[in-house]
Amino acid sequence: MDKKTILNQTHRDMGARMVPFGGWDMPVHYGSQIEEHHAVRKDAGMFDICHMTAVDIRGPEAHAYLRHLLANDIDKLKTPGKALYSCMLKENGGVIDDLIVYYMNDDWYRMVINAATTDKDIAWMERQAADKDVEIQPRRDLGMIAIQGPNAREKTLPLLPEELREAAGQLEPFHAATNGEWFVGRTGYTGEDGFEVLLPENQVAALWNTLAGAGVRPCGLGARDTLRLEAGMNLYGADMDEDTSPLESGLAWTVPLGNLERDFIGRSALVVQKVSGGLPIFTGLLLEGKGVLRNHQKLYDGEREVGEITSGGFSPTLERAIGLARISADAGDKITVDIRGRKLPVTLVKPPFVRNGKSCI
Repeated sequence: MDKKTILNQTHRDMGARMVPFGGWDMPVHYGSQIEEHHAVRKDAGMFDICHMTAVDIRGPEAHAYLRHLLANDIDKLKTPGKALYSCMLKENGGVIDDLIVYYMNDDWYRMVINAATTDKDIAWMERQAADKDVEIQPRRDLGMIAIQGPNAREKTLPLLPEELREAAGQLEPFHAATNGEWFVGRTGYTGEDGFEVLLPENQVAALWNTLAGAGVRPCGLGARDTLRLEAGMNLYGADMDEDTSPLESGLAWTVPLGNLERDFIGRSALVVQKVSGGLPIFTGLLLEGKGVLRNHQKLYDGEREVGEITSGGFSPTLERAIGLARISADAGDKITVDIRGRKLPVTLVKPPFVRNGKSCI
């Protein structure tokens, strides 16, 4: 039986089409995925992300613990509320999950982890904390709504608790403000500006309905995926997983290897990968001509198979097929994709495809 977020009945009352996703019953759209996509690019849309989990890491050794646990270096977090994107790795360099971690104070960090990986993530974190003076606290009492788009902040700010509005309005990107159990981060997964709001679960439906009344369009998983793909943002389980490292997934920028003093989990394996060379290239793709790019379609350099699409789909903003792919380092620049037995040309481009409503290609 799929789990349900606190907004499940609200989605149904609004006419959402519900689908299984990572063990949850979630809305894929409310009638038109394309219209929801464009609402986020041009105005404001909101997403139920209550299936994701906030985890508080508290204690005097929280900093040392996270410095070892995460591939990115939390020493970059100098001011309260600052956020950092990072992967959490296995010893072999494979990605257990990608996440955002916020520095709240020296004894308190907050992480937001993916829905489908929550149980294994928490089990892994607890194992690594066995000999540390830290407490791992999954915040299952909190719900989350993402409000995204060029008008998202303007429409959301008046609806926040009065004591939080000023701080939230002054947030820089990748920073958060908190008051009581309300937590507002200027973060997202769409390539647009906006907020991700955490709040007590029993207040989530009221905020959702108030946002809808203010003209923020409810959006489902379908639009969320096309938006993140256009923004060149990785999806866990597609673009990286426990068998691929950040260096193979376009995420080398999240793994500072220069500090030899910091021995994070997976570091040795990544150093070996980097020194050995021959790492595949993670790239964006544009399909030349008509057709749709899909996950796992094979890529060719002549007759030689050189890789596959990790995430593919149709871009509503560009009105053409786009994708992310992992290809051999020695592949040429004339690449084709096999679509139902036909090899069609693709152009390699550097993601993102779209940011802040504008084409980047």
